[in-house]
Amino acid sequence: KPGEQKHPKEPSSLQCMHLAVVACGDRLEETLIMLKSAVLFSNRRLCFHIFAEDSLKPEFEKKLKEWPSSYTKKFESNIYPITFSVGNAQEWKKLFKPCAAQRLFLPVILKDVDSLLYVDTDVLFLRPIDDIWHLLREFNSSQLAAMAPEHEIPKIGWYSRFARHPFYGTTGVNSGVMLMNLTRIRSTQFKNSLIPGGLSWEEMLYPLYQKYKNYITWGDQDLLNIIFYFNPECLYVFPCQWNYRPDHCMYGSNCRGAEEEGVSILHGNRGVYHDDKQPTFRALYEVIRDFPFEDNLFQSLYYPLQSKFLDTVHTLCGRIPQVFLKQIEKTMKKVYENRVIVYLGANHRY
Repeated sequence: KPGEQKHPKEPSSLQCMHLAVVACGDRLEETLIMLKSAVLFSNRRLCFHIFAEDSLKPEFEKKLKEWPSSYTKKFESNIYPITFSVGNAQEWKKLFKPCAAQRLFLPVILKDVDSLLYVDTDVLFLRPIDDIWHLLREFNSSQLAAMAPEHEIPKIGWYSRFARHPFYGTTGVNSGVMLMNLTRIRSTQFKNSLIPGGLSWEEMLYPLYQKYKNYITWGDQDLLNIIFYFNPECLYVFPCQWNYRPDHCMYGSNCRGAEEEGVSILHGNRGVYHDDKQPTFRALYEVIRDFPFEDNLFQSLYYPLQSKFLDTVHTLCGRIPQVFLKQIEKTMKKVYENRVIVYLGANHRY
């Protein structure tokens, strides 16, 4: 307005919530469904950082452009090749799943990004990314990353029973959903088992892999557990509803946060979106996959989801439908209020 002082425009990279994913092999569709779930519910603008094999780049570009403009205006995307700044690239590529180790190099590659949410391709957002992004504000002065525990119960946890290397806490942490303050990671000297003094993140990665490569099972996740074993003060641990996996319900319900609030982020590891072992996880994946962007969320997403869940009540995960449905119903009500009620209120005088 005339007479008002103009403020400099904030750079788009700061306005964005940065979301990174690594996609190789047959993970194209799964990655696109993950990105779709992010765009459906987010409030603030998103910046996608997609690390993919060269053969997948044109497919990502094509598919993302096919989304309606009402959604494409909510994000910007960058697609990067798979690169490893230290060590043997072929070794890194073969570590656990194809290209998964790329996530270890995000602080080195994305030098202009301050903070980032990394997720595996088999993740679905059931509430706005804004809500987990806000957890960055809860970091204390030494914390630079956040993950959820690998298990809630030590006696059935993989790390507590089988690990042959150091790991964080009593059950280890799962790296499928990882919130990162990249600026702090780049500026920190990390304690380690290699030399008496500290090492930078990039300096530490390959020597650490060389020392423990014969003892690790879960690749880069094990390396992260080793790093935070020696630097526990650097990790913020968020509760299990932010990284909800089949382990949280297939042995009986053991994620209290999801029981109280509902699942916030669903992590369908072990390929459960694509087989019949966990029909509840598959139901959520298929409903979000099949949802037409411009349709009514309740009519074309939530009601079909309820219907599919009726077919899963005989399973261990399906017998607790409220855990899966509570948060997404709450999220869709908010989306409806924001897009319909607020819009109408702003355009009608009573």
